[in-house]
Amino acid sequence: MYHNILVINLMHIGDLMLATPVLRTLRANYPRARISILVDKKLADLVYFNPHVDECLLLDKKGEDNKIRNFIKFLLKIRAKKYDLVINLHRNERASALAAFSGAERIVGYSKPLFSLWFDKVLPNPSVAHHLGHGPFSLIPPYRYVPGWKHQVQAHFDVLREALGLERMEDGGLEMQVPEEAEKSAARLWKENFPPGQRVIAFNIGASWETKRWMAGYFSECADRFVADGYAVAFFGGPMDIQMVRDCVSEMKYRPNPSEESRVHVFTGKLSLGELGAMLRRCSLFLTTDSGPMHIGVAMNIPIVTMFGASPVPGFYPYDAKDVLIRSREPCHPCGLHKCPRAGEDNLACMKRISVDSVMKYAGELLAAYGGKPAFELPPHDGQYECRVVY
Repeated sequence: MYHNILVINLMHIGDLMLATPVLRTLRANYPRARISILVDKKLADLVYFNPHVDECLLLDKKGEDNKIRNFIKFLLKIRAKKYDLVINLHRNERASALAAFSGAERIVGYSKPLFSLWFDKVLPNPSVAHHLGHGPFSLIPPYRYVPGWKHQVQAHFDVLREALGLERMEDGGLEMQVPEEAEKSAARLWKENFPPGQRVIAFNIGASWETKRWMAGYFSECADRFVADGYAVAFFGGPMDIQMVRDCVSEMKYRPNPSEESRVHVFTGKLSLGELGAMLRRCSLFLTTDSGPMHIGVAMNIPIVTMFGASPVPGFYPYDAKDVLIRSREPCHPCGLHKCPRAGEDNLACMKRISVDSVMKYAGELLAAYGGKPAFELPPHDGQYECRVVY
C-alpha cells in the first residue's frame, strides 16, 4: 500500500489532460494516500483543483526552473517530500530525470534509457509512434514510421496494471475543474459578447504542427455557413495562433464589427486555460484540429468534430463517443511529420482533401443529435469513450 504518491507529467496540454483518468484511478485504489502531481506551471489551471489531488507541484519549465541551479533545487524539494511511489507519464528527459532522482522507494512509468536505470519498472508507451531505423546510429535511412496502436489513456492504465498490480480502473473520462475566478471571468465575457439564447460554435484552428492544421480558408467557409444559419462563432487558441486566426477571419464574408451586433468573436490569445474551459462549456459544438484545446473540449463535454492529417488516430482521438474524427484517405496517413514532404497540389493533401461539406455534414448531425444545447446542459460521460472515425 502506498501512502505518498507523485505523478509526473511535464508535457503539453493534451498530454496532461490524457493523464487525468490516472488520478481518479489512484484515488479509488488508494483512498487514504496523499496524491501529488507535478506539471508545467503554465498548465496549472488544468489540474490545480482536481478533486483527486492533494497537492499540485509547478515547475516553471521555460522560466526560472530552466536554469540548472534552480532545477537542482526543485529536485531537492521533491526528494525532501519522501515519496514512496513516483509514476512518470511522459518519456522525456526532464521528467525522466526528476523521477529517477526523486529518491522515491518505487519509481515506475516511461523513461529515457539512461534514467531507466533508476526505475523499478519501465514500460513502453504503445500510444506513441516508433521510428524504426531512425537515430544517431541508424545505417538504413529513411526510417519507417510505426504509429501507436492504443489510446494514451489505456496505455497509462497499463502502467498501473503492470507496474502496480492494480485491477480496478476508474475511467471517468478526461476531467478538468474550472477555477472559480475563471468561471466568473467567462460568465462576464459571455454576457458582454452574446445575447441570451445565442447558440455558439467554437473554433480552434491552430495546432503545434503544420501537418495537423486544416486549411484556414476551409475554417472561414465553415464559419460563414454557421453565421448564415443563425449561429455565432467564437475563435479560440493561444498567442501563437493570433495571426492564423486573423488570416482566417479576413477571408470570411461575415467579420467582427464593433459598430454593430456581430456574430463573429475572436478570443484568440486572450484567455487563460481555465477561461477557455469555461467558455467551451457554454458553446454548442467545437470544430478543432488535433490539439490541446481539443482535449479540454472533451473534458468540458462539448460535441467535437476534428480533422486528423498527420496525426495517428488510435493514440490520441478525442476521448468521447459522441465526437466525430474525420481522417485522411491519403496513403501516407499518418506520417507523424511536422512538415509535409510532398510538393505542389499534394502538399498537405491529407488536410486539403477533407472537404468543408464533409465537416459541415457531421457538424450538422451533432447539432441535431444534441439539440444545439450548450455543453453544460448535456448529460455527463457514460463510460463510452471511443469516438466515431470517418473518412
